[in-house]
Amino acid sequence: MRPGGGDARDMTARAGGAGEGGVITTDARANGGSPSADLLGDDDMERLMAAAEQEYRTLHRGDVVEGVVVSIDRDGILVDIGAKSEGFIPASDAQRFGDGVSVGETILAVVVQPEGPGERVTLSLARARSERGWRTVQAGLEAGTIFTGRVVETNRGGLVVSVAGLRGFLPLSQIASVRVNGLEGEQLEQTLGSLVGRDLSVKVLEVNRRRNRLILSERLAVQELRQQRRDQLIAELKEGEIRTGRVTRLCDFGAFVDLGGADGLVHVSELAWHQVSHPSEVVQVGDEVQVYVLGVDPARRKISLSIRRAHEEPWATAAERYPVGSLVTARITRLTTFGAFAQLEDGIEGLIHVSELSDRRVAHPRNVVSEGDDVTVRVLRVEPERHRLGLSLRQVDPADQVHHSQRRSGQE
Repeated sequence: MRPGGGDARDMTARAGGAGEGGVITTDARANGGSPSADLLGDDDMERLMAAAEQEYRTLHRGDVVEGVVVSIDRDGILVDIGAKSEGFIPASDAQRFGDGVSVGETILAVVVQPEGPGERVTLSLARARSERGWRTVQAGLEAGTIFTGRVVETNRGGLVVSVAGLRGFLPLSQIASVRVNGLEGEQLEQTLGSLVGRDLSVKVLEVNRRRNRLILSERLAVQELRQQRRDQLIAELKEGEIRTGRVTRLCDFGAFVDLGGADGLVHVSELAWHQVSHPSEVVQVGDEVQVYVLGVDPARRKISLSIRRAHEEPWATAAERYPVGSLVTARITRLTTFGAFAQLEDGIEGLIHVSELSDRRVAHPRNVVSEGDDVTVRVLRVEPERHRLGLSLRQVDPADQVHHSQRRSGQE
């Protein structure tokens, strides 16, 4: 325990020394040990009075005090709180608080029983936990801090989330983890119930301690975290990289791909090596795809991507895969007056000239083939640099066509 005693005058009397400028002299001590006020300067007197007031301040039940842990034993915790005597936290209260403390640590505690004659100040860590929580969320509101809170229960208007030891309210309009718009009744209850026990990132919208009111927003936290990830991703991305992403949205002019925090656009012309009328011909929402980074514009916060360039251009190895004289299967894609175009694979299309459709004279390709027909053709020439492939239908013997079809069926 801190020794008791005295008031400001006693402390003044204990201040000794010799010198000028209002410092107490030995003559003053000789005079009964009680220096006259005119021997002290104004600054000295103010400092001594402040020290006395701090040392002997009066505590009241419910006061929140800050102190330093002096000792810990099985009976409880002794805390220096700057009063006449140390404060004491019973072991039972410390156990309810649940957080370990150590000697020398500065803690907050609530006065349960002010000191009386021969008594120590009784403190509570458990009650101070709420105070610490309110201070934490208030600071978080001012600083825009993102907290991690656990959903503890649901109600008609939203969720109850535990943050910093307090119960906060997360309104339906501020939920981002699940879609709740338009949900009612049992369906809404089940959706909200699926979040109980989960940890959510939230920001503080409002703190009103007097009304015990703490309002939270998951939506703002998610938006900020996504913005942080987007900024980081844009800073990291380099042109020419190949990344893995997931298709999030399709539109007439392309597909948006999430790279893990930021969406990039794959223009319709960059979806495949062949001509694409609509992105749905190549990808669907939810597909995992590899993309080539075409460019990054930090100022406009835009990312340009390509799916087709993440893969080797088909024409680069066309000569090796389709040697002259080989038989291949192709699908008729369109007809013109001078011949029929046939697709061998995505990005590889060749022309069957009207003269190569049949041994007899053909007035129009539609007299021999139709769009969508699968045919066996012979490769006549390959020009990878010009993206041209010459094919022939008439130079395929019936026996060769049957043999090729059987071999192809066996491979499949």
